[in-house]
Amino acid sequence: MAAQPQAKRRTALGTAIELIVIVAVAVGLAYLIQAFVVKPYKIPSGSMKPTLQEGQRVLVNRIGMRFGDPSIGSIVVFHPPEGADAQECGDPAGYKEGVRACDQPGPKEASVNFIKRIVAGPGDTLSIVEGHAIVNGKHVPESFIKPCAEPKAKICNYPEPIKIPPGHWFMMGDNRGESDDSRFWGPVPTSWIIGEAFFTYWPPDRIGTL
Repeated sequence: MAAQPQAKRRTALGTAIELIVIVAVAVGLAYLIQAFVVKPYKIPSGSMKPTLQEGQRVLVNRIGMRFGDPSIGSIVVFHPPEGADAQECGDPAGYKEGVRACDQPGPKEASVNFIKRIVAGPGDTLSIVEGHAIVNGKHVPESFIKPCAEPKAKICNYPEPIKIPPGHWFMMGDNRGESDDSRFWGPVPTSWIIGEAFFTYWPPDRIGTL
């Protein structure tokens, strides 16, 4: 009879170890999923209004970037070049405020995350008129954007065309008059793109695909 308590202790110990292993595996899988498959992000500013509001949360597909390039029109999370916060163009001589958008990013990748929409890709020519993208000479339909409050403002007009370098993507916020984007610090290399935002899960009244 004395052996029963000891057997129960061994059973309880085995159950505890099993639970620890299950929790460890779950945590490990969650980490791997966020690192390589899907990761949540919180929208930090109003630059993507009206599509995404400040504080809204989205899921980003990370694995897609391992098998192909992003698409024009996609909303992506990426690393901008260092100096983006100061709106530094990689080719200061090529950037002309209100005339010609920046066509070259800085050489170093920043550690911060930005979220914007891709409006032009490798080899495309791009100009911007009243906040709208003109790609390869054609006005791109953009019913989802928030137009510039002052359509003639310099930030909304870069009529002189630029050419997007190979392997680069030009990013713009949907809130065209209030977005810090590629207009000022240039297109982004494919390798700096983390993934495409495909679903919004918070707040509840905005749940849905993007």
